[in-house]
Amino acid sequence: MVIQGRAARTRGILVRAAATEFCEVGYQGARLSRISQLAAVSMGALTFHFPAKAALADAVEEEGLAITRDLVERLSKERDPGLEAVVGLTVGIATLLEEDDVVRSAVRLARERPGGAGRWVEVWLPAVREQLHRAYEDGHPPRAEELRQTLADMAVYLLAGAELQVRADREATDPVVRSSAARLERIWRLALTGTPAERI
Repeated sequence: MVIQGRAARTRGILVRAAATEFCEVGYQGARLSRISQLAAVSMGALTFHFPAKAALADAVEEEGLAITRDLVERLSKERDPGLEAVVGLTVGIATLLEEDDVVRSAVRLARERPGGAGRWVEVWLPAVREQLHRAYEDGHPPRAEELRQTLADMAVYLLAGAELQVRADREATDPVVRSSAARLERIWRLALTGTPAERI
């Protein structure tokens, strides 16, 4: 049990160190030797847990997706359904992008590695669509389906922009960095002014 616990801790340390490396230099630029140094773990221990860089990237991506999935499930239960839930969900995800290297790294890895482009979006987009459906199921405003699709597309574009902005802010030499999550919420508030739904 002690050995298993130690192995799990080492694995977690390696995933966090790899997330930092992938965030900074991307998948192609990441080096196992650098990850080993960041984690203060020998190369032998690293390759015992992760025999190749791809395996380590898979672990980082899966962890980031799991963290995002947990947030989506929690926020979906906490809020009344509707547009407020969509705003809260996307702002919560933007906050994760700001605060969690593993999530930020998972998004970058999904974008950079073959076949992964939609994996992160599919963790949260179904919840956004469900909340939009609930927001517009009563009253059936004209062209409700088109409106739901447009707002879902808007959520995708806003979070893609938030992710790029978080990355740009982290790379900037200017010490004044504004919260991307707060900016995202302000954009939503402006965009939703006058949108026909009772739960704004």
